[in-house]
Amino acid sequence: MNEDNQFFRPVRDFCARNVVTCGAGDALIAIVGSMREKNISSVVVVENEQPIGIFTDRDLRNKVVAAGICPDQLKVRDIMNSPLSTIGEDDLLYQALYRMSKQKIHRLGVIDASGNLAGIITDTDILRLQAHSPHQLVLDIEKAKNLDDLKPLHRRIQALVLHLSGTGIGVRDLVRLIAHLNDQIVLRLIGLLRAEWFDDVSEDSYAFLVLGSEGRGEQTLATDQDNAIVYADDLSPAQVKRIEDFSQALIDGLIAIGVPPCPGGIMAKNPAWRRSLGEWQQQLNRWMATPIPENILSCSTFIDLRTVHGNPRFERELKQQIYGQSDANNLFLMRMVEGGLRFTPPLGWFGKVKGESKGEHSGELEIKKAGIFAITDGIKALAIQGKVLEGSTSQRLDALRATGTIPENEAADLEESFEFLVQMRLRGQVEDIRAGREPDNYIRLDRLNLMEQGRLKIALTGVEKFQAFIKHHFGLHLVRS
Repeated sequence: MNEDNQFFRPVRDFCARNVVTCGAGDALIAIVGSMREKNISSVVVVENEQPIGIFTDRDLRNKVVAAGICPDQLKVRDIMNSPLSTIGEDDLLYQALYRMSKQKIHRLGVIDASGNLAGIITDTDILRLQAHSPHQLVLDIEKAKNLDDLKPLHRRIQALVLHLSGTGIGVRDLVRLIAHLNDQIVLRLIGLLRAEWFDDVSEDSYAFLVLGSEGRGEQTLATDQDNAIVYADDLSPAQVKRIEDFSQALIDGLIAIGVPPCPGGIMAKNPAWRRSLGEWQQQLNRWMATPIPENILSCSTFIDLRTVHGNPRFERELKQQIYGQSDANNLFLMRMVEGGLRFTPPLGWFGKVKGESKGEHSGELEIKKAGIFAITDGIKALAIQGKVLEGSTSQRLDALRATGTIPENEAADLEESFEFLVQMRLRGQVEDIRAGREPDNYIRLDRLNLMEQGRLKIALTGVEKFQAFIKHHFGLHLVRS
């Protein structure tokens, strides 16, 4: 297997399963003897099959021997490290390596979906595989000392994606990586700004939110900024002014690094996208109570909010506001769905895919409008109704499938359609960059082989079916045009 692909495989494929465990109340002397007998350097402490801590030979040296404490009466709980840092067995390998680096630790407990201990993985296990990996880029981002350091690192994200796009990595994992790396750039910039000028601004008093595709973690290679700031209602005017200054510096810094500004001004430096929690709640009420097109567009972008930095409480309260407002009046959702239904897949006679007929994009297909937008917006409407807004479109679809909102077979077909359309979008952008063009959302239909043409027709037909499902689900088939 390509070395790059290894880092996109699940942790379950690499972790050690035969983990030596003990209880917190076990005698320390007995466990140390067992470690010596089995020639191991650590033991995971479990309670009811779930990991609660870890005991290592270093703990014995530093906490017992060096301190001159007699170990005879000690229990494991007396010197164990708790809680144990863990990672899910379905998480990706590069995430495990990043977490160990971030926390400055050498091992992670691996847990299953129930939180039970499934194994253990060490940095040594992973670094044996490392040749050319995203992890090095993350480390370099964390070491950046100023904006000049961050500029080339932002460009390296694009270069890394160009490199990885030809290695067979799944599109969901690749898009997930782009979001992860972009988050690291933002976090490092925030860290630099706070260290130099804004250490007086409490992290509990505000949250920096990313919105739209960035909020869903679905950025590709043609992206700009969509973000906002929410802050506590009880701040003084002086504290609000400091958050305003911080917002200006942060967005100007992102632009200087090379992250394009939002053409529509959806950025935290602008007052309309920087409000207190109460003001944002009032704004959501106004948007959702009056679902005219411009309100739907702004609100739909905001609904994808995700906290990158700051207090996560604000995000939770805003999402509860969205759910409550939707429950009280479903007109907003109906109008939002109606807007999405206007983006019909360009299928002609016998399912022929129709590209642009004239202009600079003649013979090309704007794949976001052709199908991606209809899926993301339809899934978003269902996720609001089902109160499962967390995560990407694919994660929301998984949640809707689990609740039975979308039947299993239809959800599987829709997921396949969505991933293929995103794959085509990303591939088109890679081709643009390699040809020296600005990446956009167009793909050349004449460059698709017969299999790709067939898959594109199936994907767009799947979008049509989903739109029919959405229309029926929200009762729009009963409403006159």
